[in-house]
Amino acid sequence: MPLSQVWDVIREGQRTHTPTGKLTDRVIEVFRDIWYLGFTAFGGPPAHFQIFHKKFVEERNGRTPWISEQTYQELFALSQALPGPASTKFLFGIVLIHAGWITAIFAFLIWSLPGALGMFALSLGVNNISETLPDPAYAFLSGLNASTVGIIAVAAVGLAEKCIKDPLSRILVIFGACAGLCYSALWYYPVIIVIGGAVTVTWDMWLGRQVRLYQQRWSAKKRRAADDAAIAEHEAGRTVSSGSNSRLPENAASIELQEPAKAIHAKNDSAVVQRRQPDQGATQSSASAAEAAASRVPPESMQSQPSRPEAPIYGVSIRSGVIVFVLFVLSFIGIMVARSEVPGDLNNRPIQIFANMYLAGTIIFGGGPVVIPLLREYVVTPGWVSPRDFLIGLAIIQAFPGPNFNFAVYLGGLALVSAQQYGTVGATVFGAFLGYLGIFLPGMAFAYAIQGVWRKLRDRALFISLLRGINATAVGLVFTAVYRLWEVGYLTNASTSSDSAIQGGRVSGRSLADEPWFVVIAVLTYAGNKWFNIPAAIGIAAGGILGIAWWGATQR
Repeated sequence: MPLSQVWDVIREGQRTHTPTGKLTDRVIEVFRDIWYLGFTAFGGPPAHFQIFHKKFVEERNGRTPWISEQTYQELFALSQALPGPASTKFLFGIVLIHAGWITAIFAFLIWSLPGALGMFALSLGVNNISETLPDPAYAFLSGLNASTVGIIAVAAVGLAEKCIKDPLSRILVIFGACAGLCYSALWYYPVIIVIGGAVTVTWDMWLGRQVRLYQQRWSAKKRRAADDAAIAEHEAGRTVSSGSNSRLPENAASIELQEPAKAIHAKNDSAVVQRRQPDQGATQSSASAAEAAASRVPPESMQSQPSRPEAPIYGVSIRSGVIVFVLFVLSFIGIMVARSEVPGDLNNRPIQIFANMYLAGTIIFGGGPVVIPLLREYVVTPGWVSPRDFLIGLAIIQAFPGPNFNFAVYLGGLALVSAQQYGTVGATVFGAFLGYLGIFLPGMAFAYAIQGVWRKLRDRALFISLLRGINATAVGLVFTAVYRLWEVGYLTNASTSSDSAIQGGRVSGRSLADEPWFVVIAVLTYAGNKWFNIPAAIGIAAGGILGIAWWGATQR
């Protein structure tokens, strides 16, 4: 779509639905339906996406879905394409569409606060533990990580099943998974996602049409060749028949019997000529018609699919979205200037913590695989948090409900403890609040600002194609998350207490494959959740118990 059309869309603005129900009624409805998710949504963003699909898209027990399958897929692609916490932006967008922006903010709070409070409590506890943990604790944490791998694998498979609609989307899922496994960097995941969107746009807008046109021309050429072969065969048969009848039979009776055959031949010859003439005369026009048809018919994946009607949609005006985005950009510039100019002493530590978390929340694409090394760089390298404490928090957050970005709450609480003027508890509370606000605010600003433009562009072929590629590539990156956690999930006293536990942006916890029992835990969790509908919370808790059982049996 030309830039002029984009500008026209922005100038045109968008009508938004004014909520018809009372705000209190909508708040009560949202609280009733999602209050428990912050306590039970284990497994990180991949599992959260599956939970949201069952909760808000599928019809269960006569409950009216909040959004359609198409809207779900579009919001999933947008949450992956924008920086910040993917599943949190996803839930925010769903509630915003269903019940308005005030209710969406309320939903964000009840979704994120349970996990945030838990990570805050963990940061208080870590301040009072010894340098090393007991061996059963490491076995328990490793069991949690192994079962979490199984839950994420279930979510990855489920997302792929919903995403794959044609061979191209299947290829992009494979591409996203393979590319994500081979390399990890801050800029890398956004580039992968952009490439996926560009591929589908190129295919849907141009290359796919050329391929279909070539196929149609090839089919027409084969049909013409078959017709010519049939004509030649008929001509050969006619020649043979004429040669056999060139001699006159000896009796008149035979001649009379052959007359009808000649008439039939003549009739067939006329029919052949009539069929041949249009084919030869219409060769060029058929090719032109095929080309026109190929350019008119959109690819199968872009054709609108029948879907059930959605509930009333509460939109965001483009003007409001632009205002929020401009305010965010101004705030980001101001915070980054302060980050570079403020001296790095204890008195200015709160400003530095908030600025680092704000920067992380702005530039993180791809969720966990990227946020882990980036946060490590921002809090471990300056000496605010020890490598041991970082790795303990990483193991716990994987098995915690709610958004994984609550990891910033834990790190913020620990990072400010060294500032003695606040006191231990006061510093932890203040630092946790700064981490929570800084890591989540940018993503929520992006999620709100994009709503108006998305509602206006969602029916444009170019936008549909772009989201399709982003969606498929992002699903592939979910499989990367399975691999990353698998490679660092087995924790031991040696790997956790070492100062070099995290090198090159990657945690050096051992692979789960080093101990077959943890592989068994991952497989059992996958099978239990996928085939026997065992809830993720029970599966993860069982994984921790099985980890302790392994320690009791082996004393390792």
